[in-house]
Amino acid sequence: MTSTQTTATERATTTQVHRVYIRATPERIWQAITDPEWNSRYGYSAPAEYDLVAGGAFRSFATEEMKAASAQMGFPCPDVIVDGEVIEVDPPRKLVQTWRMLMDPTAAAEGFSRLTYEIEGPGADGVCRLTVTHELAGMTTLFAMTSGDNEFGGMGGGGWPWVLSDLKTLLETGESFPKS
Repeated sequence: MTSTQTTATERATTTQVHRVYIRATPERIWQAITDPEWNSRYGYSAPAEYDLVAGGAFRSFATEEMKAASAQMGFPCPDVIVDGEVIEVDPPRKLVQTWRMLMDPTAAAEGFSRLTYEIEGPGADGVCRLTVTHELAGMTTLFAMTSGDNEFGGMGGGGWPWVLSDLKTLLETGESFPKS
């Protein structure tokens, strides 16, 4: 094998693909992803702001609860916990951006990953498919943190599966998962 080829195993450990089916319109799903009034209501409750143009900024902000928990564990939590740049915008169908975790020094040192949201549908049943593809080549710490299958445990280790399940729950029921 040449250095430009990758095996299926290498691709499987460097790219995460998460899908969730949501009974909501593409517009509502898009709004829940890109509007801080919505994106602060699910997942880790960290509001995120987008400048929705190619080259625009993306920033997600620490909540007071995150800062307090970090202080209890003995490490500082920055105000901006995730940042990046918008690469492609096609509302309400596709958003491509870079994504860098700043609240963990090891993950921050791994640099920027690529994150793609794709919204398809709705079908005749009113259900849309949301696919989140996170490209994480060479980012072992970030891969572990976002996979939802790691040593962080509980709600703190739910990664993308937990965030997307909470998004689905919020859009379909009006309520997100209980926060502890």
